[in-house]
Amino acid sequence: MSGTNSERELLAEGPVIILVEPQMGENIGMVARAMANFGLAELRLVNPRDGWPNEKAQAAASKADHVIEGTRVFPTLEEAIADLNFVYATTARERYGYKPVRSPVAAAETLRAKFAAGEGVGILFGRERWGLTNEEVALADEIVTFPVNPAFASLNIAQAVLLMSYEWMKSGMEDLSATAFAANRQRPSTKEQLFGLFNQVEEALESRNYFHPVEKKPKMIDNLRAVFSRQAFTEQEISVLRGVISSLDRFPRRLPRGGRTTVVKEKPRDDSEDD
Repeated sequence: MSGTNSERELLAEGPVIILVEPQMGENIGMVARAMANFGLAELRLVNPRDGWPNEKAQAAASKADHVIEGTRVFPTLEEAIADLNFVYATTARERYGYKPVRSPVAAAETLRAKFAAGEGVGILFGRERWGLTNEEVALADEIVTFPVNPAFASLNIAQAVLLMSYEWMKSGMEDLSATAFAANRQRPSTKEQLFGLFNQVEEALESRNYFHPVEKKPKMIDNLRAVFSRQAFTEQEISVLRGVISSLDRFPRRLPRGGRTTVVKEKPRDDSEDD
């Protein structure tokens, strides 16, 4: 699968993800995939509707096998979180209670600090259709909610897990602008190489009478050079452009612009004539 590499380090730590009464195996599988994308590995299910294990979940996980194979099932939410020290409950609906409500960024930072201190931490996610009950939210320490469109706040369970998993990954990065890979460094072209490109392009165009009418040629050349010198080309880019032009020049140069051609019409055959 694109993006996977079994030779690199597999991140597998962080908060426990708890799904309360998930319904579809496909959703569980996509949750596992989202977790694996961002280094989470421990998945717990509370009374899954279609039982466990689930072939559809395995297929939808897209090779996040370590998450699927390590999944644990519990009959109640209380049992699923019994060994944890701190738990967040996710919800898109306003809850009238006394629990602190955090953004995903703040929640991830709290989870990271508590996890680093050796505490067991987890995040609760509710049912696909209607989320968590007030009683289930009451079992959590704090609430985390997402900044979504207030008129369309419902998230697919895998999307919600993906967002929190992403924030977890970010909370452990020293530099948020860092990327996993970067473009290969290339040497900028010299002016001599750029002038060589100018000359090649202009010669190829001149042979095809591109600079027409003649009195406009100086201005046309100025415009052309301005286009090619607008940004600093690299040596490789200059090489590519010159290769394109050389390739075009391998073919016969057809009628120049503004030239004339003679069309020879075939004389109609007279069937009465002898062959």
